[in-house]
Amino acid sequence: MIDSKPDKVSDDIYLPFVETLFRDGFTLAIGIFAQSALITLVWLNTDNPAYLAVLVCLLLVGIVRLVNMRKINAHPPATTRAGARKRENYYIIFGAMHGAALGCFSLVAIYSAENSFSETAAVCIALATATGIAGRNYGSPRMVNILVIALTLPMALGFILRGDFFHVALGLLSIPFLLAIRRYATTVREVLFAAISQQSRANGLAERFNRALNTMSHGLIMLSRDGRVVVANGQAAKMLGMPSVESLLGRTSGSLLRRIAAAGLIDRDESEQVSAQLTKNLREGIDRKITISLSDGRYFETSARQGRDRLDVITFEDVTQRVLAEERIRAMARYDDLTGLPNRHYFHELLEVKLAEGNPQRLCALLVIDLDDFKSVNDKFGHPVGDGLLYEVAKRMASIKGDVTCSRFGGDEFMIFYNDVKDLEQLSEIAQNTFAAIEGKAFVAGNEFHIKLSIGIVCCAASTFDIDTMTVKADLALHVAKTNGKARWQVFEPRIDDAFRTRQRLIEDLRVAVDQCGLSVVYQPIISADTMRVVSCEALCRWHHPELGVISPSIFIPLAEEIGMISAISRFVLRTATAECAKWPEWIGVSVNLSAKDFREDDIVETVMDALANSGLCANRLDVEVTETALLDDKLGAAAKLLVLQSKGVHIALDDFGTGYSALSYLHKLPIDKIKVDRSFVSDIATSEHSLKLITGIIGLCHSLGKTVTVEGIETFDQLAALLPAGRPETLQGFLFGSALTGNGIKTMSNAVWHFGQKGSIGSKSANSGQ
Repeated sequence: MIDSKPDKVSDDIYLPFVETLFRDGFTLAIGIFAQSALITLVWLNTDNPAYLAVLVCLLLVGIVRLVNMRKINAHPPATTRAGARKRENYYIIFGAMHGAALGCFSLVAIYSAENSFSETAAVCIALATATGIAGRNYGSPRMVNILVIALTLPMALGFILRGDFFHVALGLLSIPFLLAIRRYATTVREVLFAAISQQSRANGLAERFNRALNTMSHGLIMLSRDGRVVVANGQAAKMLGMPSVESLLGRTSGSLLRRIAAAGLIDRDESEQVSAQLTKNLREGIDRKITISLSDGRYFETSARQGRDRLDVITFEDVTQRVLAEERIRAMARYDDLTGLPNRHYFHELLEVKLAEGNPQRLCALLVIDLDDFKSVNDKFGHPVGDGLLYEVAKRMASIKGDVTCSRFGGDEFMIFYNDVKDLEQLSEIAQNTFAAIEGKAFVAGNEFHIKLSIGIVCCAASTFDIDTMTVKADLALHVAKTNGKARWQVFEPRIDDAFRTRQRLIEDLRVAVDQCGLSVVYQPIISADTMRVVSCEALCRWHHPELGVISPSIFIPLAEEIGMISAISRFVLRTATAECAKWPEWIGVSVNLSAKDFREDDIVETVMDALANSGLCANRLDVEVTETALLDDKLGAAAKLLVLQSKGVHIALDDFGTGYSALSYLHKLPIDKIKVDRSFVSDIATSEHSLKLITGIIGLCHSLGKTVTVEGIETFDQLAALLPAGRPETLQGFLFGSALTGNGIKTMSNAVWHFGQKGSIGSKSANSGQ
């Protein structure tokens, strides 16, 4: 049972209940008129002044009641429980007065029993009024109770006061009758309350549904089984270009799509395809989304599914931002963000598609392009300027005509794929056209640059074109082009692959040799120009490959620098040379070369001192040779480390003087004890007076700065004969005095003295032999 007591009823039901009390003033006026007319007839019939008094009271109460009702109806309905309660109280006060007047009439008419007409009139008024209690006053249980009491008690009291059995019984029986009327009013109220409650809940659900429907971010329409719209939200109307939700109702999904097509947002054919697909999805029960691209740049995603209550649901969602974001992500995954060219992976995909098309026997070419000396641009001008130069290269690359696909592989490396090459002779034309399109002046951020390229090219039939393999081969050809002087192009040849494989094998074997002490050290004698005795030796690293034999230092030293193992080799030579020198006579020292990379190591000083400490060799017997390149890379850092070594007693020698930048400031500012003049100054001193004067001048300059001099590359007697009288360096070095020897070989010949023989011969003899 639903509790309909006023204090239990919610505001959304109680407020409308109270308003029903004032809803129909016309029927109330008719009732008052009929009641007044009947009482008037009774008064006229009996001429009893009591009826006149009741009539006057009824008319006054009725007029006041009708005026109050009209006044209340002139104002808006109550919006609060307190306001509604106040209105109900007014209604009860005037209604109670109305009921009291009618009750007085019934009491007087029945008790006085003047005639049967007055009694009949009293009963008629009571019954007629009782029948209207439930219909008019169900909104106020208090009013129902008051009216039932006001009509029942006076009438029952009148019958009972008559005194006889039958009238007393009639009076008592009237009470249950009127109580039944009260019960009937309560039942009506409860039924109405239940109906209103259900309606209120339904309205609440409908409002929430409507609010949810119209606050959805996507459009929604529901179709009946005949395919027509029965429910839609505002977003659907907006997205479909309809003026209102009502304009969608009754239309089919196909007609809505045709309307979009009529507005020029999609093609008519596409609208038919989408309509057919939605119908198919509904028929097969497939919840599959369909993306529609509109001509104004928007993207809609629609889906159809079977709903409950035999209603099908179609949703429209504006996915423009999501699609654009996906396209941006796809572009980021496929294209280089700097140049806009396809990246490595997408280039691979594009080539796979192109290679699968056309004649499989056609020739295709792949070009790997590298900017010459691009690193210097980044180092000098910064990466933003370097990026600007790369963008300019990509823009020029895009101007290349023909069936080509361009890509940036990373850094300053680009690739171009030619999908159809007539013959191998055309490769030269392709290379020249590429140079012409890209090379030349470029202005970036106010700076002028001259773009230069090196190109590696590989060409083969489309049917045998493996992208990864061809990329490796083009890279090898590029490496050859850069090795041969840059700003040139090279077509891949099998010999390049052979050389590469040999080189890779040497690299791997060199790693093993360094790790497993597979290298050795030999020593080239350095001779005193005054005594012609061995006073020092230059430690040289040698590698005897177990299969390839002796590998020249000119081959494996650059490889070691490339793979970052030169420092390990330097440390090996340093440890070996100091340990071996400690076994020689004390007047013989040793000279060890350290690379530019060695001086970039923070612990190079500790490494040298540890080698001396472990070998027991005096620091003044060790010469550390550095090149001009090492000093140029980090002048201040290298100078600081050399100064520390020099303070420990180690001698510092500048090797290959004259082959690099040969800045004289090195001789003046850096902690250098000895200058080793390169062999290039010695080669023709026996035949060229100019060359002799040049080397003599260099020696004199070094002497004037307090440096000792070693002249390298003495290979003939004539060179020695020309040099000694003119220049007089402190020490000499070259094959004239013998090739490099083992440590034991140096120890054996430590007492040998070189002497001049007749007719230019040169030999040696033991200092203690007496010869």
